[in-house]
Amino acid sequence: MSQATVVTEGAYLTLHYRIASVDGTDIVSTFQDSPATLQLGHGQLAPFLEECLMGLPEGAHQTFELAPEKAFGPRNPELIQRVSKATLDENSGPGEQYVVGDLVEFAAPGGGRFAGVLREINPDSALFDFNHPLAGQAIRFEVKIIGIL
Repeated sequence: MSQATVVTEGAYLTLHYRIASVDGTDIVSTFQDSPATLQLGHGQLAPFLEECLMGLPEGAHQTFELAPEKAFGPRNPELIQRVSKATLDENSGPGEQYVVGDLVEFAAPGGGRFAGVLREINPDSALFDFNHPLAGQAIRFEVKIIGIL
């Protein structure tokens, strides 16, 4: 009797997955398209999503309900910050025009990038929310494991 193949750390997977709000609104889904192929532990899925997959057998089709603390975390009011017009201009293309709701990328000290959602703008500064867009929300994570390599 052979042991069923199950998801382990570092496994290569072919799978369909859907991340949705708890009311069922899709945020991202591969179910209508080609399945995703990825290797665990390489940042292609958030670590808390990878944890859900551990130990699942090939062929599993499961849905997980994740509270905000188990998903993208609670909203952090300290991540809502005012940015000077000069800083915004430094991180923008020439003549760039922004409207409330735009996602804007900034250069981080040390060379990385981070993004914030524009909440308000005036001639001197802009208010950005640097929380993950799904912070503070419960999510539904549905997965169908097609293959484990």
